[in-house]
Amino acid sequence: MSTLYDLAMNRAEARFLELLPLAMGAICLAFGLTVRSGGPSSYDFTAGTVVVSLTAICIALFCTAATIIQQLIGRYSTFFLYALPGLGYTTAAGTIVAGVAIVTGSSSADHFVAGHVVIGVGLIVACVSTVATASTRFLLIPRNAHSGNDQRIAEGFTVTGERLLIALPVLCTLVGLVLAISLMADGSVTSHFVAGHVLMGLTIICAALITLVVSIARQVSNSYTARERQMWPWVVVVAGSVNLVWGIVLVTSSSKGETPGWVMIGLALVCFSILSKVLLLAVGWRRHFDLAHRIPLIPVLTAMICFILSAFLFQSSTANANLAVPARVLVGLGSVCFTLFSIVSILESGTSDGG
Repeated sequence: MSTLYDLAMNRAEARFLELLPLAMGAICLAFGLTVRSGGPSSYDFTAGTVVVSLTAICIALFCTAATIIQQLIGRYSTFFLYALPGLGYTTAAGTIVAGVAIVTGSSSADHFVAGHVVIGVGLIVACVSTVATASTRFLLIPRNAHSGNDQRIAEGFTVTGERLLIALPVLCTLVGLVLAISLMADGSVTSHFVAGHVLMGLTIICAALITLVVSIARQVSNSYTARERQMWPWVVVVAGSVNLVWGIVLVTSSSKGETPGWVMIGLALVCFSILSKVLLLAVGWRRHFDLAHRIPLIPVLTAMICFILSAFLFQSSTANANLAVPARVLVGLGSVCFTLFSIVSILESGTSDGG
């Protein structure tokens, strides 16, 4: 493993990329708590709570980053094998429970919206934790990519194990879809309208993460096909585009749609950040792609767009209170996008020469 480590990345870079998700999580936590303590306005509680919950996604992304990094540097042990996915799933469960507690703890509209959004974030955390679980045999990916053998390998996941990994993000997507549709069905109530649309945006991210779990699990097992290499990136493009177009329609349709609309636009940018991971796995499978080292710039770009949009919304929120929540939430979503830069950089480093 020392050879792979030397080819992939130096120790300082590895540690930076491993800890970057925790740094972005700390920003989400600190900023969210600051917003929550800002005053009695309902948007302070809603925005602050949502931004704090995004810390959970950063923790799950840390679990993924650490899972891959520890393998690249030859320090992966049985402890990390169970502790890192375990931390991710525990965080997911805690986030969902927190969301349910917020919804049931008060009848106010801000609690209703914030609680359902936190539940949606918890579903994403569960999906990201499954990415970490699928990555526990990451070193098989570069080996399989350069083997020239199309047969499923014994060291990879069994067919049953592969299906179980894929089943969890599919289940999270279905749960989010049912809950979002049920809320939007009562869209005449503003809190249901906002919560339903944002939860739908989060569910679309869960759907995008299915493709990432499938790509990693099937490459680990050496069952990834040429058709999948073409298909999965386009699925994520469609998912991100749905969020983007849906968000734009909401923003331009009425003042009621401004809050969920801008958040869905931010969620579209998260989808496009996920695209960078799925795309990198696809273009690097059994072929050389000269621009693979540029793909990590995608989440950097999406993070910058989130922060720029947030700045404009902050300025406009003084005259339009509907923009107060998305202005703050976009800061957290930008942090999540930048966290994905860490994962994509690790994937690029680990697969570029791994053979």
